[in-house]
Amino acid sequence: MPEGLSPIEVGKELHQHNTGPHRHDPPPVGDRHSRIVQIGEALLLSLVTIAAAWSGYAAAKWGTESRIEIAHAATLRNLATRADLSALSTRNFDSSTYTAWFTAFTLGDARKQAIAERRFRPEFRVAFDAWMATDPLHNPRAAPGPTYMPQYKLADQARAEALDREAEAASAAGNHAAVVGDEYIRITVFLAAVLFLVGIGSTFKLPTVRYALIGVGTVLLALAIVLIVRQPGIPA
Repeated sequence: MPEGLSPIEVGKELHQHNTGPHRHDPPPVGDRHSRIVQIGEALLLSLVTIAAAWSGYAAAKWGTESRIEIAHAATLRNLATRADLSALSTRNFDSSTYTAWFTAFTLGDARKQAIAERRFRPEFRVAFDAWMATDPLHNPRAAPGPTYMPQYKLADQARAEALDREAEAASAAGNHAAVVGDEYIRITVFLAAVLFLVGIGSTFKLPTVRYALIGVGTVLLALAIVLIVRQPGIPA
């Protein structure tokens, strides 16, 4: 029958148990700080990665939007120029038909006047009749000719003016999109600075230095997020 342990042997066993591999001592303070720093850096990196991806994508989309709007403005200006040339051609035609009528009128040839009037465009005929109604032969206040009457309208001229206004609006929209794209690029630079700070933080062993770098990176990340919120969303 085995004998019991003496008090001295019991003390040795307890000492071996407390100093053996199964002892559960609290982790050193340095290890705890290291884990906190690593968790903070990982969290900061994840947030920065998401924000940088969003900012880069938004910058690319706004850059594309700017190019599209500027190209659209150039197209509208070309169409406005063509409409303006068409209006000029129409005005020259009206002027030539009126000159033919006026020549016949000064010669007192009613037949030639009628022939010239048949060449009038319907829109010009409205202005011509309105001008004749003012009795230009005896009324010194009458307009110099039909083209000076408010009834004289050129559809191509109105279209050219409308296209010019649309071109100005498209150009302004393109410039605005370019500015927004530049703002998103600037935000991406802030986020790149955060990535740099977190990257060099791993080279330092002192937890205080790494805490300071995490703090600065957090401030820059918060600033970048505020700037992102203040910018327009991604264009459709």
